[in-house]
Amino acid sequence: MTVEQAGLVYKTTSEIRGPILMVEGIRGVSYDELVRIRRPSGEEVTGSVLDVSRDWAMVQCFGDTSGMDLNVTIKFTGETLKIPMSPELIGRVFSGSFEPLDGMPRPLSTDLRDVNGGTINPAARDVPSEFIQTGISAIDGMNSLVRGQKLPIFSESGLPHNMLAAQIARQATIPGSEEDFAIVFGAMGIKHEEAAYFREEFEKTGALSKSVMILNLADDPPIERIVTPKIAQTIAEYLAFDLGMHVLVILTDMTNYAEALRAISIAREEIPTRKGYPGYLYSDLATIYERAGRITGKSGSVTLMPILSMPAGDITHPVPDLTGYITEGQLILQRELSLRGIYPPMNPLPSLSRLMKDGIGAETTREDHSDVANQLYMAYAEGARARGLVRIVGVVGLSERERTWLEFADRFENEFVKQGPYENRSVEQTLEIAWDLLSILPEEDLIRVREAYINKYHPAHKSES
Repeated sequence: MTVEQAGLVYKTTSEIRGPILMVEGIRGVSYDELVRIRRPSGEEVTGSVLDVSRDWAMVQCFGDTSGMDLNVTIKFTGETLKIPMSPELIGRVFSGSFEPLDGMPRPLSTDLRDVNGGTINPAARDVPSEFIQTGISAIDGMNSLVRGQKLPIFSESGLPHNMLAAQIARQATIPGSEEDFAIVFGAMGIKHEEAAYFREEFEKTGALSKSVMILNLADDPPIERIVTPKIAQTIAEYLAFDLGMHVLVILTDMTNYAEALRAISIAREEIPTRKGYPGYLYSDLATIYERAGRITGKSGSVTLMPILSMPAGDITHPVPDLTGYITEGQLILQRELSLRGIYPPMNPLPSLSRLMKDGIGAETTREDHSDVANQLYMAYAEGARARGLVRIVGVVGLSERERTWLEFADRFENEFVKQGPYENRSVEQTLEIAWDLLSILPEEDLIRVREAYINKYHPAHKSES
């Protein structure tokens, strides 16, 4: 061991297991401490302390460890991983280890922030209450997003969740507000063509000018996936609570993050729980999700939309299951709808936005919004039930009323849910489409809508006036 001014340096690596290095004979090392790992060739990569005991430390390497031998130099810096904060971050693209991917130099700033940060104090939280328009009817009309909310998208492999994420990033606005709105996009374990798709979409639509992208690719070190969402949330906090901006954070795919967490847990030889995930998966996800929200007295906000793929469409899988406990609802993409050519393939029946009621109404969207959403939900549920009966008795076996529900369900999917990936609908357009669909039904069946709203917005009454 040698001692340098910037920290302790060791050459006592005893074992290398994938991205994990075991260093013996250490002293004065702490958990999460930043580490510099230097090969004999002089090449240096970054790591952090994953676990520490009295005389050994487990170090996770954020770079490539292939070809690395025990003759490496380990330098413990005495600091945690920090990144520079500056308004110039907007419009930039970085890797999962915060290296520039856009050909520009590293950002320079004396304002360094610890990526581990901390969750928002519940006593300081302000209640989310402002509607965010995504331009997507299935979200805006029935599962509205509210500023400061945590609303995940549950998807499956092969479904267009990446396309949906890009569309939300392009179109998200706060109606009637001239305040700044920024996007922080964090991707974990995505393929090269997916990364190219996101960059191209953001660049050609101008969304990159208001965005910060952090991209961890599938062939990047899996350990980087652990810090990618933390970097994204740290940047979002700075933009929101220091610069007063409204920030939408999109993280995809949180299942890849959890897989990396499981790999580290196995390397640490921890006792696994469901499907091999560590017992602290819930609290670990919470440390990421709970950094979103609004703070009393601050004008900015962090709204979070994590995307996670459910293996085999299993909503009881640990990652979506635990995510549902932490967040305020979920948007569920369904393979059956996708196979029928419906984009976005979002099923409104199991989807839910728990804060929708706080963000809609006369002051933010329109007075009839809540009633219309409830009526659409009821009518579509009746249509889904009628479809089940068709499989048993056929269409001829349905009553006239059930055939009406069936027609509503088909048109609802093809006119309300279905829209183009570049189609940006205002909330007024969404509600007008909803009323056109509700006009299919007899007025006596519109039991979830107040009579005053029927008289004001129903197409039959509007034509009379």
